[in-house]
Amino acid sequence: MKLTPNKVIVVTGAGSGMGRALALALAQKGLCVAAVDLNETTLKETAALAGAQKGKMSTHVVNVSDRKAVEALPDAVIAAHGAVDAVINNAGIIQPFVRLNDLQYDAIERVLNVNLYGVIYMTKAFLPHLLKRPAAHIVNVSSMGGFFPVPGQTLYGASKAGVKLLTEGLYSELLATNVRVTVVFPGAIATNISQNSGVVIQAAAASESAQSFPMTQPEKAAQIILDGIEHDKFQVYVGRDANMMNLLYRLSPRRATKFMYNQMKGLLPG
Repeated sequence: MKLTPNKVIVVTGAGSGMGRALALALAQKGLCVAAVDLNETTLKETAALAGAQKGKMSTHVVNVSDRKAVEALPDAVIAAHGAVDAVINNAGIIQPFVRLNDLQYDAIERVLNVNLYGVIYMTKAFLPHLLKRPAAHIVNVSSMGGFFPVPGQTLYGASKAGVKLLTEGLYSELLATNVRVTVVFPGAIATNISQNSGVVIQAAAASESAQSFPMTQPEKAAQIILDGIEHDKFQVYVGRDANMMNLLYRLSPRRATKFMYNQMKGLLPG
């Protein structure tokens, strides 16, 4: 789908990180943006950063894991902009860096509700409206951890693997329609996802991991994703780490799994 001025794009997780970068990049291109986030304060900051394009951005404080709130969102977006042409399901959280055996059920449910059910709710709510548009797009952000395992993020990976298959199945279902579908696999992105997820990471271990996997800046990630939309890509890999691990995992899943364990074991409790 071509990102031409005045098309209306919904972006979840727009209060910070990659979601903010996506919202601002779209507004800068002259598109209308419905910025969605749970955090009203950071959402207002995103709108303020839009500067002269602030008038093209509406803000919507919504918890994507709240189905009723999500079901009311399309009407709010259409009331603000007159239509909706695309949805970028970017909102997501990580789990505490612990083994599955030590992960509490409230953390399990929270990750699944935001990362997987949030995408399902948003897709179900907006798809009937997108099918009425001449051209439309759904972008679901999975993760590098959605196609190969990361120790200490097993449940997070399961939720993002669910997003991967959900999106690819949706792609096949919509081939004969006007709605294009893209799944995104970001690697390590320089965002505050740990803080937003309420996860504390030991600084020394995080620094060691970052040296092995250089982080992509959110602005660069946003440009890669938007280019993927413009070219109707089926899959988009963001960052050298995501591209490298995709290749390694295809060649040798066991070797890739062991490699990732060695890189990430410092983040796990002893």
